[in-house]
Amino acid sequence: MEDNYPVDSEKIYFSEDYLTLEMEGVPTTLRIGEWLNTDPVRIHRMIVRDKVLQVDQLEVFNPLISKLRRADLAYYKRIMGLKVMIDFPGYSSGVEARIPYDTDPVGFYKWWRKSKHEHVVTLSPPYQFKLFQKVWQMDPKVMLKKDVEFLKSF
Repeated sequence: MEDNYPVDSEKIYFSEDYLTLEMEGVPTTLRIGEWLNTDPVRIHRMIVRDKVLQVDQLEVFNPLISKLRRADLAYYKRIMGLKVMIDFPGYSSGVEARIPYDTDPVGFYKWWRKSKHEHVVTLSPPYQFKLFQKVWQMDPKVMLKKDVEFLKSF
């Protein structure tokens, strides 16, 4: 068996395929499925940010997302953004955060900011700006002063 399996950006990787990456300065060869357990954040960044690794959606990427949640919850929330499932008033079960964000901006704002759920859903500055703009147009009196200042800074 060959010991070195460098990243092949043209290949679509499955869980049983081997990949060699540096770990603490030492080339380490593992199956992709093992890398998901060993360093899921690194694998995710290689797929999404660096775009050097292509993987099978069902066999590798979907399990990777669930492993990210357990391995690094802060990173998981940051990458999921509005796709994260939340318990939102008026829904009988969990709902993707995007739904109340889009359909009830004022209600979402009150839940997210005033009920202190910022730790549940991570909104990037552009998404915050979009939300604050909608809320400002619909019901400006519910907004916190810091959010009004954020809007006025643009």
